[in-house]
Amino acid sequence: MRNRLAGACWLLAAVSFLTANVLVGLAWDQPRFSWAEHNISDLGNVTCGVWDTSRPRPVCSPWHAGMNAVFVGAGLLLAVGALLARRALRPGRAATVTVASAVAAGSGYVLAGLYPADVDENLHVLGALLVFALGNAALLAAALGRSPLLGELRTVSAVLGLLGLAGTVLFLARVDAGIGVGGMERVAVFPLFAWVTAAGLRLLGFRRSRPLS
Repeated sequence: MRNRLAGACWLLAAVSFLTANVLVGLAWDQPRFSWAEHNISDLGNVTCGVWDTSRPRPVCSPWHAGMNAVFVGAGLLLAVGALLARRALRPGRAATVTVASAVAAGSGYVLAGLYPADVDENLHVLGALLVFALGNAALLAAALGRSPLLGELRTVSAVLGLLGLAGTVLFLARVDAGIGVGGMERVAVFPLFAWVTAAGLRLLGFRRSRPLS
């Protein structure tokens, strides 16, 4: 039961976050939202105007309240899912780091949703850093885990973690690599949601007859 609840939490987090990214972006009119130019955080900005002195861009998100609610909700679901999945990940340092890092990353999303970038930039950036650093750390730790349930995902975990880490470094360095700085941010962020989708499906399909230890 715990595994299925964990899987449901993770799948709901991924679906809600990715759906909100699309729908809230489509609600933009002036300007049009660009995944290459705009940051994910821009979707939650509560005011309209030119934002970010270091990389100025026009921002106006009519559905910012919905996006911030999804930030908070998805963050809570990520954290709760990680705590529920603790047993399925098996005892060990790798599992402990995976759970702790996923909970911290979820907390980062909650912080980002409660404090949009144009409301309290410092707290918002703190939340974003938790997402970037510890979200990908969770994937790398999962690649070292001994879980028989998620063992088949070890290679996927490593690849996604390294991809997210590389995306984080390039995003913070403002290297667009042809996909824009906003696109690079998504390379940093989306691997975690790809992983919880794969892991969530495994948890939902897990049979009790298979031992966890």
